[in-house]
Amino acid sequence: RNTTMKYISQIQLLLSVFFLANKASTGFTVQSNKPAFRLGASSVAESTEESTSASTLTLFSPCKINLFLRIIRKREDGFHDLASLFQAVGFGDTLELTPLADDASQDEFECNMPGVPVDSSNLVLRALELMREKTNTKKYFKANLIKQVPAQAGLGGGSANAATAMYGANELMGNPATLEEMVEWSGDLGSDITFFLS
Repeated sequence: RNTTMKYISQIQLLLSVFFLANKASTGFTVQSNKPAFRLGASSVAESTEESTSASTLTLFSPCKINLFLRIIRKREDGFHDLASLFQAVGFGDTLELTPLADDASQDEFECNMPGVPVDSSNLVLRALELMREKTNTKKYFKANLIKQVPAQAGLGGGSANAATAMYGANELMGNPATLEEMVEWSGDLGSDITFFLS
C-alpha cells in the first residue's frame, strides 16, 4: 500500500509539472526567414517538402518528463529493462543552426551554459556527424545551443538537442533523409533521441 501511494504521489507531482508548463509540445518549432512551422505527426510530409534557404534555422528543443518509470529487471549487459511513459513539454532549449561555407572542414559549436561540453563528445556535434555519415553529405554547421534545461537532470535535454540537430541538419542539407530513417539512425546515439523524433 505504501508503495502504491508513493507511485500515486510521484505521478501527481509529475502531472502538476506537466500542466504548469507552457503547453504540450509534439515536436520542434522551427523559425527561419519563412513562417514558423511545427514538426508533428500531421505535418512531417509538408515540412520535408519545403525548401530551406542557407539562413539560420532557430529550433525549439523540448524536454520531456517521465509520467511513469518502473525498473523491470537487470540485464546481463549491466543495463536495465524499463517501462516508462514520456511526455514532451513546452519548456526546453533553443538551437540555432547555420550552414558553413562549402570549404569548411569541421562544425563550430558554442553553448551558453557553463559545464556543457563543447567538444566532439557533445550530442549535438555527434548528431551532425551522424547525419553526414548516414547521408554521405559533407556539410558542416555553426551550432549555437541556448540551454535552459539543466544538464543531467533526467529531462532528456541532451537527447532532445541531438534530435533537433538531426532534424535541422536534414532540413539544411535539402532533406536527404526521411523521418523514418532518422528515427532508425538516432538509436546509434541514444534511445531517448528516438522519442523526440517520433
